[in-house]
Amino acid sequence: MAVSHRITGGACVTALVSSAMLVLAANADAEELIFKPGEGAFNWLSYNDFAATHDYSGTQLTITAAGTGKDGERYANAFKYFAAATGADVRYSGSDSFENDIVISIQAGSPPDLALFPQPGLAKDLAKRGRLSPLGPETRAWIDQNYAAGKSWSNLATYENSDGETGLYGLFYGASVKSIVWYSPEVFEEFGYSVPTSMEDLKALTEQIVADGMTPWCIGLGAGAATGWPATDWVEDMMLRTQTPDIYDKWVANDIPFNDPRVIEAINEYGWFARNDSFVSGGTKASITTDFRDSPNGLFSFPPKCLMHKQSSFVSIFFPKGTEVGTDADFFYFPSYASKDLGQPVLGAGAMVAITKDSEVARGLIEFLKTPIAHEVMMAQGQFQTPFLGANPDLYMNETERKLGKILVDATTFRFDGSDLMPGEIGTSAFWTGMVDYTAGEDAETVATKIQQRWDTIK
Repeated sequence: MAVSHRITGGACVTALVSSAMLVLAANADAEELIFKPGEGAFNWLSYNDFAATHDYSGTQLTITAAGTGKDGERYANAFKYFAAATGADVRYSGSDSFENDIVISIQAGSPPDLALFPQPGLAKDLAKRGRLSPLGPETRAWIDQNYAAGKSWSNLATYENSDGETGLYGLFYGASVKSIVWYSPEVFEEFGYSVPTSMEDLKALTEQIVADGMTPWCIGLGAGAATGWPATDWVEDMMLRTQTPDIYDKWVANDIPFNDPRVIEAINEYGWFARNDSFVSGGTKASITTDFRDSPNGLFSFPPKCLMHKQSSFVSIFFPKGTEVGTDADFFYFPSYASKDLGQPVLGAGAMVAITKDSEVARGLIEFLKTPIAHEVMMAQGQFQTPFLGANPDLYMNETERKLGKILVDATTFRFDGSDLMPGEIGTSAFWTGMVDYTAGEDAETVATKIQQRWDTIK
């Protein structure tokens, strides 16, 4: 389950009943651009080259996405560069009910030109219904060559159409990282602990912290009706660290059953950390009722209630007021096993741009997203990481975002949050409750079998 910052975008105003519209004028000039062309370490050559070869003067382009607010402002700022470079009349809007609105607009025959999907499930469904336009082999080759773990990203956007033909239907523009562990650098330094670089080292550190009389982990699964979702992230990460990516994909698609021994192994890998009372602040049972927003607070108590906390980058917004990330708290990559040849897998999420109404200008926007400047403008505004190898990492807003970006570009495999790709009755229901039952003491095989039985009822 992803608790994510949702991306804001736009669409035809007549099609979206609950959206906020941001209009970008076709004649956007330097005064309207958040970063002045020619200044700073941006790749302005890519901007100028694109402007010299693309002219869409007077052509309207509509884009829609999920969410509103600051996310929307950042994306609006980025698309102003497309408007300024090409003369296009860009109309960009965001809706808190994006998933419903985009389906309604398509069914009504008034879709936007492009949409930014916060997760691939809906895009896959629309492609199957013939509602998205394929981007073609050239874009697939570009992604494979220019994104870290490129085939991971192109495969995430590859779906069947209404005729059963497979094609690439999207380009990911922005990603988030889940495979990280938060810790206190000061406490690590005080006790002489080093950041672990392998899963073997992480397990050894966990045991050493206990031997030193402290508690290694804070874990919180509480989330109201969504209680249990943080444990699904643990299991997904452990699947990527114990099995090959294709096995992960088969699990998510239920091409192997949920109670396959390899899935049970990953659940028990989570249990190695979560079902040992000595390893978890307050004990295992306390982790079930501890709210995920409160669980990292143990890092900052005196003395600390725990020394590590596994959670996505977004969790820092729940740290105590005044906490300085990078000083009071920092993070490291949730490492893979040195003894297994599985590289550096990363679990996360991202926004995928797809064409919902084909046109020359829509395809021009896809080409714009292949330029360094399109990514760098977002990086410099914050709350955006990219696997694009051609973007300048110095332009990330701060060191924290630069480190997250480095995890993305160092990844050998990227996979989307599995529970978000599963049917809702599984990924946002049975998987959550099953992980609560497992954390409370039920054995992994029993829990996994119950989840599979639930999946069988909806096939």
